[in-house]
Amino acid sequence: MKGSIRIGSVRGVTVRAHWSVPLIMLFFAYGLASRTLPRYTPGLAPAAYAVAGVAGALLLLVSLVVHEAAHALTARRAGIAVRDVTLWALGGLTRMDRPTTARAAFAVAVSGPLASLLLGGAAIGGSAAVDAALGWRVPVAVLGWLGGTNVLLGVFNLLPAAPLDGGRVLQAVVWWRTRDRERAQRAAGRSGQVVGIMLALMGWVAFARGVPGGLWLVVIGLFVTGTTAAERRWAQLSTALRGVRVTEAMTSPVIAGPDWLTVDRFLSEVAAQAGHAVLPLLDFEGRPSGVVRLNRLAAVPSGQRQSLRVRHVATPLSQCTLAEPDELLISILERLGSGGGLPILVMDGGRLRGIVTAHDIDRLSKRHTTDPDDGTTPPDGGVGHQGIDA
Repeated sequence: MKGSIRIGSVRGVTVRAHWSVPLIMLFFAYGLASRTLPRYTPGLAPAAYAVAGVAGALLLLVSLVVHEAAHALTARRAGIAVRDVTLWALGGLTRMDRPTTARAAFAVAVSGPLASLLLGGAAIGGSAAVDAALGWRVPVAVLGWLGGTNVLLGVFNLLPAAPLDGGRVLQAVVWWRTRDRERAQRAAGRSGQVVGIMLALMGWVAFARGVPGGLWLVVIGLFVTGTTAAERRWAQLSTALRGVRVTEAMTSPVIAGPDWLTVDRFLSEVAAQAGHAVLPLLDFEGRPSGVVRLNRLAAVPSGQRQSLRVRHVATPLSQCTLAEPDELLISILERLGSGGGLPILVMDGGRLRGIVTAHDIDRLSKRHTTDPDDGTTPPDGGVGHQGIDA
């Protein structure tokens, strides 16, 4: 996720934090210090409430890390490759390959809510123990708030709405019963849209009745609705392209330009004849060196176009998506995360064979599309997955 930085690792899994995390932690710390603690233990100095509020927010952040780490470590035990974990305003994102079995998918999905429920129970139990043994009101309040929040997080995440964990659980169950992964994903998507709309309506009604927290529920509901719609489209694309090889989608022969040309020469000698928005580049030895987007060339000031080489405006090969002709197209797209990183340069023996653009994928998917609910199951294809917990 863009705008995130590495904050540590859990058993080799990199943990990142999005820039929105400090903002949401400040929101929780303020709510705990200004409302929850003063009601439960009145009469303390504002500084005491502030310190306790920050401590509670930090403990909640640790709880979110544990929730996501449960997903990641369960996936690893199931043999699923895990890339990293990113925390953000609405929870966390665990990037991993898609599970290859419904059983593994179920275990990965349910592990996060179970971790939150266990943490919630432990915090509530700790609150009761501190109250009975020491009677320290502030730790009792902070632990009680932390426990209740974790229980709420665990229960909320079990709602049958992708990208919530409950949607993943529903998808795993439908997958196990129907033996059809994409059909299960579509079912979870439909459920998610219904739940998302209901959450948004409930939040709006609560907000209209004077409950400020209802607006937060509206945001979550709209997020769930939008994400599930995208997942349904991705499931339809996966069904349409299942079994399709990269060579079937690529444009070949491909028009490529020398990377040593200046921007103005490239625009007049290469781009004008190509008719494409993105073009691959070749070095002096005829090997691919990257890709360039024409809108980036057009943005170069006119005074620099006669001296600036096009390779200095291009995306280098090291940052491009590469594929071999016989690879499954859907496997490449899943690795990119639903379409990021296009175009795809098709390589064979170090030489450029072709290029796959978004237009190529759209054209091929329309050609292969069947009715998603007609029961047709195309041949099996590749795997890949992004998991989200809101």
